[in-house]
Amino acid sequence: MTSFLDFEKPIAEIEGRIHELRHVSDSSSASILEEVSKLQGRVDKMLQQTYAKLDPWQKTQVARHAGRPHFSDYISRLIDDFIPLSGDRNFSDDPAMIGGLGRFRGKSVMIIGHEKGADTESRLHHNFGMPHPEGYRKAIRLFRLAERFGLPVITLVDTSGAHPGVEAEERGQAEAIARSIETCLDLRTPLISLVIGEGGSGGAIAIAVANKVMMMEHSIYSVISPEGCASILWRSAEYAKDAAEALKMTAQDLFKLELIDTIIEEPIGGAHRDPEKAMDSAANAIAESLKSLSSQSGEDLRKNRRLKFLKMGDLGLT
Repeated sequence: MTSFLDFEKPIAEIEGRIHELRHVSDSSSASILEEVSKLQGRVDKMLQQTYAKLDPWQKTQVARHAGRPHFSDYISRLIDDFIPLSGDRNFSDDPAMIGGLGRFRGKSVMIIGHEKGADTESRLHHNFGMPHPEGYRKAIRLFRLAERFGLPVITLVDTSGAHPGVEAEERGQAEAIARSIETCLDLRTPLISLVIGEGGSGGAIAIAVANKVMMMEHSIYSVISPEGCASILWRSAEYAKDAAEALKMTAQDLFKLELIDTIIEEPIGGAHRDPEKAMDSAANAIAESLKSLSSQSGEDLRKNRRLKFLKMGDLGLT
C-alpha cells in the first residue's frame, strides 16, 4: 500500500475508494469497472496537478518518502555483478556508506553511495544513511582504487548529513569529510554524482564534488536540513517550511543557480509511485553523462571539475 503524505489526503481518499471497489464480490461487473476507471482518471489528474506545484517543504517530504528507491535498489536495478568492498583499512566498515565494483550497461564502474535502509531494522543497521568518518575514508579508498584502474565513479547521494555523534567527532569527522572532498577534486577519472533523495550538508557533498552533478526531480540538496536551519534562525523547528523556502534547496532552484547540471524527471506522483521507471530514467542520464566525459583525458577531467566548483564561488569581484 502507498504511504500518503499530508498534502495527498484528497488523493488518498479516492484511492481508498478504488481499493474498496476492487475488492467487492462482483468487482468484475461493468459498472464497477467503469467507476474504477473514472476514479483512477481523477487520481491521475490530481497527482499531475499536485506534483506540478509542490512547494519546497512538500518536496522535502517527497524526497524523504520511505518508498523512494534507495542505494541498494539502484544497485539491484542498474548494476550487474556488483562486488561490495568493505572497510576503510583504518578503523572499521561503515554500513551507512556502501561502495563496490560492478558493470553499468556493460562498462566496469565503481559505485559509492549512502544507504538509509528500508525498514526499522535496516535503518538502524545503516544508521539512517548518516556515515561515520570511516564511511568517508572508505569512499576515499574506493575513489583512489577506481583511479588506479581507470574506472569511472558513480556516487548516489541520500543522507540527511554525516553522523553528529561524539564518537564520530573523536575519530575526525570533519577531517574525513574534507579529505573526501579533496580526493573528489583530485581524481583523474570521470566522476558523476546523483542526488536520489536527500542531500544534506557536508555529509552529501563529501562524495558529490563531481564532473556532472544531477538531481532527481523531487530531491533536495542543501547545507543544512530545514529543521536545523529553523532551529538556528527562528529558535524553533516549527519554522521548517519557511526555512525550506529560504534555503533554495530544490532541484529546480539549484539548476537555476547553476549549482547542478541536470534534473532527472520522476514519474507523476514521485519516484516512490514507480521506482523502476524512476531508476531507469536515472540510468539513462548517467549513461549520457558517462558518454560525454569519456573523451576527456584524466588531467582534463580533474582540471574541469576544479574549475566547475571554483566558478560557483566567483562573485564577479575579480
